[in-house]
Amino acid sequence: MPLTPNGAPPATLPASWQAVIDFDGTISREDTTDRVLQRFAEPGWEDIEAAWQAGAIGSRTCMERQVALLRASPDVLDTFAAGLEIDWGFPAFALLCRRHDIPLTIVSDGLDRTIRTVMKRAGLGHIPVMANRLEPAGGDRWRLTSPHAAPEGACASGTCKCRIAAGLPRPLTLLVGDGRSDFCVAGEADLVFAKGALATHCRQAGIAHHAITDFADAATRLDAILAGAPLPAATHHLEDKING
Repeated sequence: MPLTPNGAPPATLPASWQAVIDFDGTISREDTTDRVLQRFAEPGWEDIEAAWQAGAIGSRTCMERQVALLRASPDVLDTFAAGLEIDWGFPAFALLCRRHDIPLTIVSDGLDRTIRTVMKRAGLGHIPVMANRLEPAGGDRWRLTSPHAAPEGACASGTCKCRIAAGLPRPLTLLVGDGRSDFCVAGEADLVFAKGALATHCRQAGIAHHAITDFADAATRLDAILAGAPLPAATHHLEDKING
């Protein structure tokens, strides 16, 4: 399938796309995992965070240890999570994708229970979520499992975004993200909308991307691309997929 003369994908291309969307700091206005830990974790969670930031442990080990320090009943935790806010522009972005038959999947190295609570309150509970599983362990205790981790420890993250994106059914992936958990998959995605640390990483690594400030910005850029505006520079891997 060739590109149109202006370098944009043809009008039928959206049916080939899928969107992988990060949650914490991307859809949510703040890192919801950090907010939960700040509110409910016993002392020591910040030391575990520092070990992860220093590279001494992976994010999966980090979160397992931090979740073990949470002290909150399910009702109390859910009530707190329901008060966390999303980017006001995300519903419009989701609607744009729906109009163009681009399925969205939230793929996060955060906590599934928190994500689903926030999304349900926003009226967006129908969007699939793939994340670490936060499970009640009795009373006010919790445990973390990671059903989407890479097999045999090939990736230190609780959620291996590259593995998930590769397993989704459509050939072209749009990534929207903001942080370290998105670094690996950014190099594999066909179109990247990046903010925060991910935008910095993409610049340093030479990964073609659109730097965005929020989902209103992302929606404007995606709408222009779908309408036939030129693709970002250095997208040879995307052109190979389209032409192949």
